[in-house]
Amino acid sequence: MLQEYVDDGSVNYSRWQRESAQELDQWLASVQSVDLETLDRDSAIAFLINLYNALVVQQVLQKYPIDSIRPEILGIPNWVSFLLFFKRRRYTLNGRSLSLDGIEKGILRSRYDEPRIHFALVCASQGCPLLRANAYRPAQLPTQLEKEAARFINNPDKVHYSAANRTLSLSKIFKWYRSDFLAQADSIPAYLQPYLTNIELPTDLDIAYKPYSWQLNQRTSS
Repeated sequence: MLQEYVDDGSVNYSRWQRESAQELDQWLASVQSVDLETLDRDSAIAFLINLYNALVVQQVLQKYPIDSIRPEILGIPNWVSFLLFFKRRRYTLNGRSLSLDGIEKGILRSRYDEPRIHFALVCASQGCPLLRANAYRPAQLPTQLEKEAARFINNPDKVHYSAANRTLSLSKIFKWYRSDFLAQADSIPAYLQPYLTNIELPTDLDIAYKPYSWQLNQRTSS
């Protein structure tokens, strides 16, 4: 399904809804008995990323057509609906009721020291990382996460350094999950530097955060 409906990170929700919404529901139902305690680290992380992304797509397909997961009423964000998108427990995994936040914060962030998950979890918004056109696999997980980290960090919409004013403009992902990145580097610039292509960050720079787009990461053309 990812190969069929995802192109360069954009999702053709219209076709997916029309052709394979039930297939996605069936896949999600088929993995409800998975016991994380029986999985090794990479198997568990890959499974949880795939589960999170699939549940996001399922929610969008149930409501589509929509322009954003943060709906507005008379131009005012509907924060209740937005928070429920992440916090409502809508999936049962091996007897445990889970929300999207429960998967990300309650399991992935609490159990695994792996900040690269933030380049793989996709909440159906343009501010998010790009959705892969294939699933995460245990044997390929380190390579896949490294590729997604590099793709995100070298995307000027997410990370941009202006040498003229010595300002590093960053996705708010680096603000919201700052502690995860600092668990592996002395600073956010130090975490980014190994991934940056042809950019050498100075030690003295200012950090600014870009506006986060909650517009749907949809592909409108067939």
